Amino acid sequence: MNYALRNDALIFFDAAYEAYIQHDDVPHSIYEIKGARRCAVEFHSYSKTAGFTGVRCGYTVVPKEVTVSTLKGERIALNPLWNRRQCTKFNGTSYLSQRAAEAIYTPEGREQVRQTIDYYMQNARHIRETLCSIGMKVYGGEDGPYLWVRTPAGMTSWRFFEQMLYNAHVVCTPGVGFGPSGEGYVRLTAFCSRERTEEALERITNYY
Repeated sequence: MNYALRNDALIFFDAAYEAYIQHDDVPHSIYEIKGARRCAVEFHSYSKTAGFTGVRCGYTVVPKEVTVSTLKGERIALNPLWNRRQCTKFNGTSYLSQRAAEAIYTPEGREQVRQTIDYYMQNARHIRETLCSIGMKVYGGEDGPYLWVRTPAGMTSWRFFEQMLYNAHVVCTPGVGFGPSGEGYVRLTAFCSRERTEEALERITNYY
């Protein structure tokens, strides 16, 4: 945050997975951090919270305190610019999608979302515990549904991906696909049924 404020940088924060956060000391919104309202825009999608993938329903928070610099060096508020863009280039989310999103906030909807998230986070905990028990170095899976696994013996992420695919018959995501900092890791997901998760872990355990 301090870096963004010092260097006049704008932070685009994706909060799609905030509902998966389990620990009380982890912020659910970037605006819980001091100074964020002056330099951050937050996006939120219902795709992960309520299984709305492909429905194109979400929202964006652009605080009125956020300003940007023009080529002439003038400071202007970003909120009116974003509002103009939305009003002229976007026809809005469909009515059915809006009603579905609205249902998430009913008592029944909140309970269903909680049950769904608990299901996937139990998968994540099981993946983490199983892989750690066989000596793998695992990160994540505690406040989100994804886990990062360190590749053994300095192996590249693509090489380990191939070994997992051909030897364990399990598909993972090479970390380098997320950028150079992801090299040396693969990513696993908890977004699967309990049965398929168990099967994948058994295959990995037998191979590793």
